[in-house]
Amino acid sequence: MPPLSQRLTLRLALENAPGMLARVTGVLETTGAELVATERTDEQRHVVFRDLTVEVSDDGHADLVAAALNDLDGVEVLSILDDVLAAHEGGKIRIELTREVNGPEDLSLVYTPGVAKVCQMIAEDPVAAYRFTIRSNSVAIVTDGSAVLGLGDIGPLASLPVMEGKAMLFKSFGGVDAYPILVDEQDPDTFVDTVARIASGFSGINLEDIAAPRCFEIEGKLRQRLDIPVFHDDQHGTAVVVLAALINAAEVVGRELSSLRVVVQGIGSAGVAIINLLRAAGVEDIVPVDIDGIVEPRRKGTDPIRRRLARQVNPRELTGGKEVALLGADVFIGVSGPNSLPLELVQTMSEDRIVFALANPAPEIHPDVARGHVRVMATGRSDFPNQINNVLCFPGLFRGLLDAAATAVTDEMKVAAAHGIASIVGDDLSADYVVPSPFDRSVVPVVAEAVASTARAQGHVRPGSFGSRDSESEAALHEAARRAVRRAVAARFSDNEG
Repeated sequence: MPPLSQRLTLRLALENAPGMLARVTGVLETTGAELVATERTDEQRHVVFRDLTVEVSDDGHADLVAAALNDLDGVEVLSILDDVLAAHEGGKIRIELTREVNGPEDLSLVYTPGVAKVCQMIAEDPVAAYRFTIRSNSVAIVTDGSAVLGLGDIGPLASLPVMEGKAMLFKSFGGVDAYPILVDEQDPDTFVDTVARIASGFSGINLEDIAAPRCFEIEGKLRQRLDIPVFHDDQHGTAVVVLAALINAAEVVGRELSSLRVVVQGIGSAGVAIINLLRAAGVEDIVPVDIDGIVEPRRKGTDPIRRRLARQVNPRELTGGKEVALLGADVFIGVSGPNSLPLELVQTMSEDRIVFALANPAPEIHPDVARGHVRVMATGRSDFPNQINNVLCFPGLFRGLLDAAATAVTDEMKVAAAHGIASIVGDDLSADYVVPSPFDRSVVPVVAEAVASTARAQGHVRPGSFGSRDSESEAALHEAARRAVRRAVAARFSDNEG
């Protein structure tokens, strides 16, 4: 049976007789469901009402369990509450006020006539928007819904629950106000033009769930057009956390990053980004592998992105199948498909093997199969050690970008973020602990500071904003405010004379 991944609450009416609950739990055991909790909610003379929280594998399994319970004498299933649907009821995010409006005085301050003063300041100096509007803390989560989780191209509207969840993580972990922006367009140029036209209200763009190879073109063109950071989390968020884990895994096996021989399987958006970031961090020997074997520049049917990547890596110029790439390799990083790494190929790697099998929910090789054959194992799953989870990256990375009022995100900033994540592990480093938990709240401030410091050092910050505040820019901002006041006073006298 597939893993139990769905939680339901069954409301039952039971005959008030001895042994009824035992019969119910027996049915759950027979049908493969797991009882998580039970609560007696009401009682009448002949009937007991009880809520059962159970875990099942999918909707079909839920129907099977409910039918089996209904077939019991003295049991009636009154309702089935899907906990996932209940958690999404009414949406998962909302806008909240930073200041209450309780009377005319408040209204005159936050709206007319007071707001005109701030509008005029921004018209004269757009950087003022970073101080006096929500822009300084706003990120757009932009998608076309073409590569949503494992569901594929389901369209932008169906992707909204995922985008809301992303916004929740931005806010909960990084204090960032993130807004889902659904763009119903798959032509790259039109998509880019749409995003560019609405970008002035945001300080960062987080591209999400856009299929390759279109995502590469979209990201590249948006970076050229916009003066704010553009970050495709499916690519670069994964790459940053992989690099963080590899920094610590290399220390576990007593190796330098630059000395590692790395095989990356799966040359989609995440695979390309991982290879590029590993190169930026100093890893030199990287061999890209896809379903057809080692990716080579002259291989027939290879798209331009793979061809360019193949020319930049594979310094030993290996050719052939995956088995050639893995022979003597130190590291395997999989962002491909389930059960695609046989144990016999793992055993041909070097003695201190590092395997990151990140296909989810079924990895390239299951940790139980690899146990005893690798030194460090990581997956994308939460039920095994060393979970590679993007939430370790994007809240802190964007927090740092916003704090510095950054105008771009660079490889150096991403490498700094990876070192920040890796540093959290500290003296507790071990083969089963090379990355912190996604729920470790100490990650965000460390990553944010690393990214902000790098942005300032590189000069990728907006002059005059909070992130690069100096005495000269502060004086300019106050002068803009004084000019706005003088204009408002002059206009009032002019109106009175009229």
